[in-house]
Amino acid sequence: MALPPVVDAHHHLWDLHGAIRYPWLHDPVNPERFTGDDSAIRTDYGVDEFLADVGEVPLVGSVHIDAGAVQSVEEAEWLEGVHRERGLPTVVVASCDLADPDAPATLERIAALESTRGIRHILNWHEDPNWTYVTDPDLMHRPAWRSAFARLAPLDLSFDLQVYPHQLLDAARLAADFPDTTIILNHTGMPENLEPDHLAIWEQGVRALAAQPNTYAKVSGIGMTIHPWTVSTIKPLVETVIAAFGPARTAFASNFPVDRLYSTYEELYVAFDACVADYSPTEREDLFAGTARRAYRIA
Repeated sequence: MALPPVVDAHHHLWDLHGAIRYPWLHDPVNPERFTGDDSAIRTDYGVDEFLADVGEVPLVGSVHIDAGAVQSVEEAEWLEGVHRERGLPTVVVASCDLADPDAPATLERIAALESTRGIRHILNWHEDPNWTYVTDPDLMHRPAWRSAFARLAPLDLSFDLQVYPHQLLDAARLAADFPDTTIILNHTGMPENLEPDHLAIWEQGVRALAAQPNTYAKVSGIGMTIHPWTVSTIKPLVETVIAAFGPARTAFASNFPVDRLYSTYEELYVAFDACVADYSPTEREDLFAGTARRAYRIA
């Protein structure tokens, strides 16, 4: 395999038999959810399972993104222990509900952990209940939420941004309002389909966000909304994101084990490789590892 060294910029681990509760994994399966029937990944997924999926892909580091646990601090502390014991994940992005009155204290506890680099508060709002994550479409505008967001930069925490295309222009304004906060777009901006009108909204938002110098993008999670996928279907999306952000601000990521519902780990990275086969060695190194190292401050 001729892949460059890989720093996987977005993956998850979980122990479904422990004290930490993941509602989307512990609650009954909803096959109508936009991601489809997720029964196949409702098993414990630790470092050994992750490395088994990685297989022969030349992984040299990883970024764990919160997996939707109810207890955000406890999840981050558990991952800190896994990091110390196993060396993976290399760094961690924890969860924090910035609308919660206790958010400032939560951020302080998270920031004190050695492996933590940032937080994520999923903001995806959709009128379809099978697509939405939150009930408030305007969280980014709420004064209390923004007050908590303002605490990120002083605590040296980045923000993983997960929104739908129609929310990207608001996200670009958020990035402009907080230029000292590093913001990393999740899952390619989550285009919901490949219809031209929808992709036009998505591309406008991607370019607006990329115009803010404090932003990065992760090409990941395409399979969650566009399944099944092929290299020919994802390549235009990959090229649009790279054209907007540049290779030095774009990182490939697996979103495993969620994206295991749609492909193997190797198939995913081979597809990424095919999409950027004509890029220079330096650009390819950035896309597969260098950008992730910079965005998440990995030595």
